[in-house]
Amino acid sequence: MTALETFRAAFVEEPGYLDFARLGPVGAPVAAEERGYAQMLSRARFGSLTALAEQDARARAALSALLGFRPDQVALQPSSSQALMHVMFGLTGGVAASPAEFPAVGYAMARAAEALGVLVPHALSAERLTPGVLRGQLTSSMRAVVVSLVDYGSGHLIDLEGIRQVVGDRLLIVDATQGAGVVDAPWHAADIIVGSGQAWLRAGPGTGYLALNDRAREQLTPVWSGWVAQGSSEPVHEVLVPESGAGAFRVGRGDPSAHARLAAAVEAILGVGVTTIAPVVLERAGRVLELADEVGLPVISPRDDAARAGIVVVEPDPDHFGILAAAMHNHGITVTSSQGRVRLSAHVSTEGETLALLHTALLTFRAASRS
Repeated sequence: MTALETFRAAFVEEPGYLDFARLGPVGAPVAAEERGYAQMLSRARFGSLTALAEQDARARAALSALLGFRPDQVALQPSSSQALMHVMFGLTGGVAASPAEFPAVGYAMARAAEALGVLVPHALSAERLTPGVLRGQLTSSMRAVVVSLVDYGSGHLIDLEGIRQVVGDRLLIVDATQGAGVVDAPWHAADIIVGSGQAWLRAGPGTGYLALNDRAREQLTPVWSGWVAQGSSEPVHEVLVPESGAGAFRVGRGDPSAHARLAAAVEAILGVGVTTIAPVVLERAGRVLELADEVGLPVISPRDDAARAGIVVVEPDPDHFGILAAAMHNHGITVTSSQGRVRLSAHVSTEGETLALLHTALLTFRAASRS
């Protein structure tokens, strides 16, 4: 088998699953890590604690290879939301973001502004952020800009290099959750990357991460910095200054099982290559889009491969939204339905049986909506 075929064969999710933007079912290597650590924790075999301690470095090395940041520029987090909290509490000055960003962004900005009074939130007025739109809204008071590589609600893939040019010497903070692992992105354009491995990386919950370059580390204050952030895993009763790398943005010891899952998931992706995975994901999403077109569903996500990743979003007539949601449910199609829209997201493991189920569900919807 080819590397891609081996990668694909590791996944065994049930037919009908089209919700990878919410949670990517884990593959065999990740499941094996979870089972192995459950056994290790239950038996407490002599010497096993060493393996637990090694998973942090292993996961950071894998993320380093994926994102192009040094391992010491990466810190593991329980979630992307917590990573964002670290970032926002560490910033001073104006921070700009679209209100359409995932709510974790707005909450982190608001909480930091309320608690410390040194961050000033700025709302960008466009749902889809392009370099041209951003250029017209930046002001000298803005010190940082927050964007998602792929918008969770609309599926739009941003022009990261174009936005980098417009942002200039401001910090560029990128939420990579909806793109890492399936988009061959120019990660070097970002100063700070936050993300979660539970979606497209298919690492399961609890697998957040924070990566920041040296310039960002110099500008961010590690406000929420715990006892492990001083660089040693041994308890030190003296309160020491945080270390100089990304490890300064840690609070306590993380979950080694989650770290092992994240490492295994990213290592599997690196074994195939994102450049191999990305076009397959686009092809699968393209087939979903074709099925939506066949039944006349309005598609509001991008059609151009250069502007999208694995997400297809449809927005039926408001009177037909309930009919569409029911058709998906009744045919065993797992999607995200919210605020009049249905988000479908496909991965390399989305095969013919799932697409056939979707086709049947959509035909059922068309018939019911016309009656």
